[in-house]
Amino acid sequence: MCAHIVLAEDDEKQAELVRRYLERERHSVVVVPDGRAALDEVRRALPDLLVLDVMLPKVDGLDVCRILRAESDVPVLMLTARSTEDDLLLGLDLGADDYMTKPFSPRELMARVRTLLRRTSPSAPQPGASARVGTLTVDPVRHVVTNNGHPVECTPGEFRLLEVMASQPERVFTRAQLLEHLHGFDRYITHRAIDVHVLNLRKKIEAQPRKPVLLVTVYGVGYKLTAGAAGAS
Repeated sequence: MCAHIVLAEDDEKQAELVRRYLERERHSVVVVPDGRAALDEVRRALPDLLVLDVMLPKVDGLDVCRILRAESDVPVLMLTARSTEDDLLLGLDLGADDYMTKPFSPRELMARVRTLLRRTSPSAPQPGASARVGTLTVDPVRHVVTNNGHPVECTPGEFRLLEVMASQPERVFTRAQLLEHLHGFDRYITHRAIDVHVLNLRKKIEAQPRKPVLLVTVYGVGYKLTAGAAGAS
């Protein structure tokens, strides 16, 4: 899979290393040195993926992600020297689709890039039928979610979570199961990442996010997608 990738990294040596690895896999790569340039390039080129360092001059990576999520669904893979769980979850909460902490293996980064591109590519094989659960419809072919007929803007990670759960309505998925569908076995991503995705989705699909009836919690187990039965929580 050959993709157009924007790499936002102000460390020249790090940028050159990552660029070489990406180009070995036949991706076209544009390197930008700051957050403002990253915003301009993504808006101009509409890339398949943004590899985004958090610590950037002019506009930091977190703000870049926040701004882009208001106007674009470009997949974002964040790179950062910040290694605390709260930093990771903040990145996911802002709409990043994956997150790697420095130092990292370039080969592991390439594996994560391949996985993310497979999951978000319009040409990737998809199930043929839409799934409808109550008022919610998930169309994996067109990569569209609607609720009561109204479009729901989802990040690729949020879409994948809905797609998995809509394929088996009323099934209770543990956080570990959902985590494997979204990120694979990743030592950096914890079960709290699923909670962040769920909270963000509830803001988008629930009439009362604090009293969810579609994406509900099964306490002590995990989450399930329901047709909206009264009394769910």
